[in-house]
Parts: sequence; C-alpha cells; structure tokens
Amino acid sequence: MRPDPIGCLAAAGAFSPDERAAVYRAIETRRDVRDEFLSDPLPDELVARLLGAAHSAPSVGFMQPWNFVLVRQKETRERVWKAFERANEEAALMFSGEAQTKYRSLKLEGIRQAPLSICVTCDRTRGGAVVLGRTHNPQMDVYSTVCAVQNLWLAARAEGVGVGWVSIFHEPEIKSILGIPEHIEIVAWLCLGFVDRLYQQPELAVKGWRQRLPVEDLVFEEGWGIQGRNRV
Repeated sequence: MRPDPIGCLAAAGAFSPDERAAVYRAIETRRDVRDEFLSDPLPDELVARLLGAAHSAPSVGFMQPWNFVLVRQKETRERVWKAFERANEEAALMFSGEAQTKYRSLKLEGIRQAPLSICVTCDRTRGGAVVLGRTHNPQMDVYSTVCAVQNLWLAARAEGVGVGWVSIFHEPEIKSILGIPEHIEIVAWLCLGFVDRLYQQPELAVKGWRQRLPVEDLVFEEGWGIQGRNRV
C-alpha cells in the first residue's frame, strides 16, 4: 500500500459481488414515478436517510449549494399542482397532431398523490463569487445539485420509495408559494412515496413516447464521432 503522508486516506477496493449487484440494480430499476405512489407517510428517519444520501453528493469546490424544502401539507401541494396544470397546458400546445394527443394522455406528475414533496434548490452565491472548479464553467453548481438529486433517487429506490421529478412549472410561481428568495434557483420538484410496483421499463418507453438509445451508438473514443474497438 502506498504511504499516506497526512493520515487521511482509508482503504478502498471493489465491493463484494452482492454489494456491487445491489448498486447496479438500484441504477437499472430506478424509475420516474408518477401514478404508483402509496398514501402511507414516509417515516422521519427514512426521510433523514434520503436527505443524508443527497447531502453526500459531490459538489464543485465542496460548496454544497443545495437546500431541500420539504412539503407535506395538502394545501401547499394543491397550489403547486395548479401551477403545474397551467404550465402543462402551455406545454401541450407546443406539440401538434398525434404528438399532442399522446402528450395529453400521459400523466406527468404525482404532486397530489405522493405524501411528500421536496423542492431541491441551488444557492449559486454559496461559497462566494469565486469558487474552486466553477471559475470557467458557472453551471457547475447546478450540476452538483443534480448529483444530489440522483443520490437521493438511488437511495430511495433501495428503500422502496418512488421518486418523480416534476419540471413543468414557471419557477416564479413555485418561489412565491414557498417563499424562496430571488437569488435561489429551483433545480427539481420531487414527489416521494412508498411504491409496491414499478414499470419494468421507463414509462415513456412503455407508452411509446421514446425508446432507450443503444449505448454503443453514444460512445466515442479519442474524438467526436470516432467509434473505437471497445464497443459496449
């Protein structure tokens, strides 16, 4: 083992086969849940574990730009649902013909069904004006917050909790409902609740909206468009 001059390193290595399989299972069976939520409330200790997983995400300059606004009250969720409905109607009109018909047939949120919603935000001022690693790509703080969302999502899958990401709303409306300061950016509205069944494939694939692209068509080597010998 290589020396550890400051005594801060811990041993690392591959997980056991069972542990590794569990990680990949969570990744491969994670779904965007819309209509499969059970009404049972999530225990506080479970929610704390999910938030801890989110807070363990990597962040540029270790700025940890996220906040999590937990919303359980029915009245608040109803106001957010109405904001979604207004934006969703606008979105439907952006499609035409058969695509609009199919769009209107899809259920795209579980705001009223899920017992808990979490509004995940990014404070782009946290860490000051100059943040290590964000100097040349100012979006890195938002990308970091998305990593926190993904951490929460995978932990939720392992706990038997479904998560649905709602993105169809006008941000100022949600900020007004929750009293979020102007400089804070909303990254995700997440609906959470226990589930006892999930789609075997992503719902939009099952319902014919789009299909998963072959990963081998998306991998290049040494430059754009160059498909190498080690095709996945």
